[in-house]
This record gives sequence, structure tokens and C-alpha cells, in this order.
Amino acid sequence: MYADEFAFFRIPCSYLGITGAEVRRLADAEVSADSGVAALVFRFLAALTAEDGLRHSPSGRRLSLNAVDLVALLVAELLDPYRSASPDGAGEMLARIREHIEENLRDPGLSPESIARAHHISVRYLHKLFQNDGTTVSTWIRRRRLDSCRMELGRLSNRRRTVAAVAHRWGFANASHFSRLFRQAYGVSPREWQASTEHGCEAVGERTSR
Repeated sequence: MYADEFAFFRIPCSYLGITGAEVRRLADAEVSADSGVAALVFRFLAALTAEDGLRHSPSGRRLSLNAVDLVALLVAELLDPYRSASPDGAGEMLARIREHIEENLRDPGLSPESIARAHHISVRYLHKLFQNDGTTVSTWIRRRRLDSCRMELGRLSNRRRTVAAVAHRWGFANASHFSRLFRQAYGVSPREWQASTEHGCEAVGERTSR
């Protein structure tokens, strides 16, 4: 695009994961396209509008979805300061994120990046939410996975399921790594825990440091 040309893009707020109030906060925001995410968005949109043949093609529709993701990333970055200043909003967001984590614990691809993308926020803001709560995203995911594995290994109905199978079921790709984390968290190995619950001994305590 030349300096005296303009292109307008209409993107529903629902696609960006923002509210009307957040849109109004951004109405007067000045965004420089010289660097960072804004520069990336500008270059991508400029290239997209320059290719007239893409507009109604399958490739064009796919690129449009990529454009929406980039704009959503930029919007999330611009809204970070406002979201950080709102304790109530941050608490609600953190609750939704934890629910999302619970629903996707078995997905080995669950990561800060995928979580931030699903909630239309920046990874930086995601880390800040958990930091303000005294933990990290990765620590929370690992703890919830370990708790789920511990519970499943303690069920009498799952005696034939191997430790490796349970670990894999809850997103741990490496059984040896899982066993080390389990021992660090609970003071016993997964096999020892499974054996102790099988004999009705549930007195194995959980370590406070995870």
C-alpha cells in the first residue's frame, strides 16, 4: 500500500475475544507499525491486500484467518496494561484458564502458547496471571497432571493399567521423567504408590514442595 492509500478490515469482536468496553479502550490507542507485533501485522495485511487474486480463493480465506489471529495477538498486547490493572477481570480470566487446563490436561500439546491463543491473550499476560497467584503456568499444569495420575493409579479398577500408560494418558510423554516428578511430589515412586493403595495403605503423604 502507498502512503495515501487505505484499506479497511472488519473483524467481529467475537473473533478477537474482546468485549465492547475493551474496544472502546482501544479506540484512541496510537499504534506504531515500526517494530514488534504491530509491524508484523502491518506487513502481513499489506501483502494480503496487494494480491487481488487471493481475495476469493481458498488460500485467501485461509490467509484471512491467519490475519485475524495476528490482529488478535496485537489487540491482546495492547490490552495487557488494562487487564493487569483490573483484579476482578484478572481473577475471572484465571478461573477460565484453569478450567480450560482441566479440560485439556490429557493433551500433550497443552502449553502456555496454546492456552494464550485459546483465550485471545498474550503469553506474557498469561504468565503474569499465574505469577500474581504465586505459581507458573507450567507448574500448575504439571501439578494437576500429577494429581490426576496419582488418583488414577490409586483406583482398584485400574490395577491392570501400567504406570507408563497412565502417564501417557495424562500428557507425560516420557515415563521415566514422569516417575521422577512423581517421586519429587509425593515421596514415593508411582509403582510404590500403586502398591500401597492396593493394600489399603493410604498414609503416604504428599510433599509440600512440588
